[in-house]
Amino acid sequence: MDTALLIDLLKITLPALIVAGTAYYLIQQFIEKDQQQRLMALRLENSKTTLPLRLQALERIALLLERITPNNLMVRLSSAGQTAPEYHRLLMQEIRAEYEHNLSQQLYMSPDTWNHVKQAKENILTMINKAYHTLPNQQQARGTELAKRVLETLINDETDPTATALLAVKREAAGLF
Repeated sequence: MDTALLIDLLKITLPALIVAGTAYYLIQQFIEKDQQQRLMALRLENSKTTLPLRLQALERIALLLERITPNNLMVRLSSAGQTAPEYHRLLMQEIRAEYEHNLSQQLYMSPDTWNHVKQAKENILTMINKAYHTLPNQQQARGTELAKRVLETLINDETDPTATALLAVKREAAGLF
């Protein structure tokens, strides 16, 4: 009798356990799918907000790089009537001010791209410093002589110090789409 009772009990509980296990599995799958859909919706909503901010930041950094390119910098900041030390100081202040004004934009770009931007700034500062220190009689030299020396260095090196950074910014912007 006990064996028959056990067999009857198994006949009832075994299908019930199979149904319960299947139900648990299906509910678990449903919950995971729902979580994934909610996460995707949240990411989509966030991208609607952050994409314009990221694009604006990349635009500002591209503008920064264009503004501190030695050619554009020399056109914008006239060396007429200034001594080389005054013009050197003005160039250095302008580059640093432009950079500091755009520091917060690094939040919206990859660390690699931001490192390219920092390196471009440092390359330009180094180029201007080297040009200044190669001037004979620096204290009496004119600002135009410094501008000429910087532009000669730029022509002789045949490399734009901001080109790599600008390319990195463009690549990152293209990667957003």
